Amino acid sequence: MATAKELRRSIQYKAIYVLVRSLIFISHCMSRKSWLWCCGKLGRLTFYLIPQTRQLTLRHLAMVYSEKSPDEITSLAKNVFVMLGKNAGEILRATKVKTTSELNKIMVTHGFENYRAAHAKGKGVIILTCHLGPFDLQVTNMALHGMRPFIIGTPLKDERLNDLLWQQRNALGAVAVERGKETFKLIKALKAGGSLAILIDQDTKVKSRFVNFLGRPASTPVGAAIFAMKTGARVVPTYVYLGEDGFQHMHYLPEIETIVTGNEEEDLIGNTQQYSNFIEEQILKHPEQWVWMHERWKTKPGEEIR
Repeated sequence: MATAKELRRSIQYKAIYVLVRSLIFISHCMSRKSWLWCCGKLGRLTFYLIPQTRQLTLRHLAMVYSEKSPDEITSLAKNVFVMLGKNAGEILRATKVKTTSELNKIMVTHGFENYRAAHAKGKGVIILTCHLGPFDLQVTNMALHGMRPFIIGTPLKDERLNDLLWQQRNALGAVAVERGKETFKLIKALKAGGSLAILIDQDTKVKSRFVNFLGRPASTPVGAAIFAMKTGARVVPTYVYLGEDGFQHMHYLPEIETIVTGNEEEDLIGNTQQYSNFIEEQILKHPEQWVWMHERWKTKPGEEIR
């Protein structure tokens, strides 16, 4: 028999699922401009309605931007919620994007030649990205460019929401893979010249090491470094953000050279630090579009999974 807590959670997840499906339907009934405007307003409203998330965002921004005044931090935090609303709304509305021409109406792709150059080396490609902007739209971009990437991610707690997310990721040829599973399959795919996308900018319960991130030590997943070191796959960093011109901009950057010295532990940390440096650089360029409410510095030294 379900406990009261389990029952509340079940009701909560069902409500969220119904809300998400409803929002997807509504998003397709409106122009993109009007929809994103509404989502921005909803995001700003959320700033006031969810105090715990608001406080985490304010605290993390104050940690990183110690030179800013409290009023400046609050203003930036409000903008974080506005942009989170807009970018989440973009992801929901983009569920109807099925062709390159449809994608080009909302997104500009920069530097795809960097992926081509890395892929041409025949060692496979690791797409390194982060939770910036409408990050899930990168899957659509990759798939419509014919990449058929494996997408490593942490499953959502609710099965229906998780199925909805993974169906969208798989719809155009990408393959969603649960973090920490099917490692040998992924290594085989890379060695065969395939590609996989992985995010490493959150504190998750996976194999990690501490590296510097936004001025503080942060427990950081080392999966990308492990795959690169084991397979020789090229690491191509990408990111996406909503520009002032109203378009989403996805960038494929030149590959990051893998550090190989023969000292596995030092290489693991060195490569992970390189990747974190790239992510940090993009966050500082577009601070209003990163997920500052995530507990990025939660794990303390000695608590990480090794």
